Amino acid sequence: MPVSSTPPLHQLHAWQAATLLARRELSAVDLVRACLKRISEREPQVHAFVQLGADAALARARELDAGAVHGLLHGLPLGVKDLFDTFDLPTAYGSSIYAEQQPTVDAAAVALCREAGAVLLGKTVTTELANMYPGETRNPHNPQHTPGGSSSGSAAAVADGMLPLALGTQTAGSLIRPAAFCGVVGYKPSHNRVPKAGVKSLSETLDTVGGFGRSVRDVALLGAVLTGDARLADPTAFEQKAAPRIGWCQTPEWAQADADTQQAWAQAEKLLAGHGTPLVLPDSLTGLIAVQKAVQAFETARSLSHERLHHRHQLSTPLQALIADGMAISGETHALNLQVTASARQRAQALFDGCDVIIAPSSIGEAPAGLDGTGDPLFCRSWTLLGLPCVHLPFARGQNGLPVGLQLVGAYGEDHRLLAAAHWVHQRLTG
Repeated sequence: MPVSSTPPLHQLHAWQAATLLARRELSAVDLVRACLKRISEREPQVHAFVQLGADAALARARELDAGAVHGLLHGLPLGVKDLFDTFDLPTAYGSSIYAEQQPTVDAAAVALCREAGAVLLGKTVTTELANMYPGETRNPHNPQHTPGGSSSGSAAAVADGMLPLALGTQTAGSLIRPAAFCGVVGYKPSHNRVPKAGVKSLSETLDTVGGFGRSVRDVALLGAVLTGDARLADPTAFEQKAAPRIGWCQTPEWAQADADTQQAWAQAEKLLAGHGTPLVLPDSLTGLIAVQKAVQAFETARSLSHERLHHRHQLSTPLQALIADGMAISGETHALNLQVTASARQRAQALFDGCDVIIAPSSIGEAPAGLDGTGDPLFCRSWTLLGLPCVHLPFARGQNGLPVGLQLVGAYGEDHRLLAAAHWVHQRLTG
């Protein structure tokens, strides 16, 4: 793949850039400079970053260019959600409480990415303590619309060509929803497949580390590094000819999907005609949204006890309300909710007896207008509670010209099979 045949450097998919870097047909310095140039042009409009480490990134790129190929992410610029500790850049968790806080060590996920050769370009905007109160980031497709959250800056930066890859997290819908609103591929691994050490904790039961790219192969590279499972990035997995068995699951919340999501669904049915059968969730796996909300509220309220007790005046009104809701839930009720969660996770495996992957809505519709919220994670909550791996696939546009797509859901621990199937599906959805 000679450089002359590729798009502008800042538009390269991560897997394309990784191939060129490994062949020494592209330098890490040139790629980092191209991304920094794009950031300088677009950051005033998008506001994806809270910190840039340009000098350190260029220095690291020079080191990588001078040495042997370092790993799967060799020379690839990486954005890191400001919920992850980084030893060389401040980490504020999207809150004034932690302004200018400087960790002394990297979060485990960040360290793994650096070990694999990634070049940390900067910290991306998160909503306040990764909850619903928005940051400054705008949707790169239309600055009057939300980019989603809480991984707002990471999704927007990848969508706008500032970065090929970025890290994010999901507790309700904070990977899949911003991926949907910004029109990029978002990957939420199986729960607990990626270490969470050094990431600000909200909910041990739900928190999941994942990331964003421009293609399934991009997030597969990142996922292989984060999970330690080389099968995720096996090139032969993306050459499969056999169609995966798809279960088409509109979910019990389908009536709340707007015309754009319904149209995307119809378009996908046409493009994937003959592949798969309808899947209706059993009664035992309905009603999980209320459980997810309660688990998130209970665990978040207690995880943020220091902030609640000592910095309440620095918390937004919506976050204070969530904490109050969580503190009102008894430990006995939470224990019952955890039992429901564990039972549902066991039963969910049977969903894949007749299919390899499930296709489902990612969002209610396009990114909503306005910047005072981040949209509703309605169609993500149940899959997050179940701990299943998910991939958002962008392929359509809504009535306002903003991205729309669907998500693929896999069996727990079968992330490599999900990503291979997602690549097959995405190729057919995008032509």
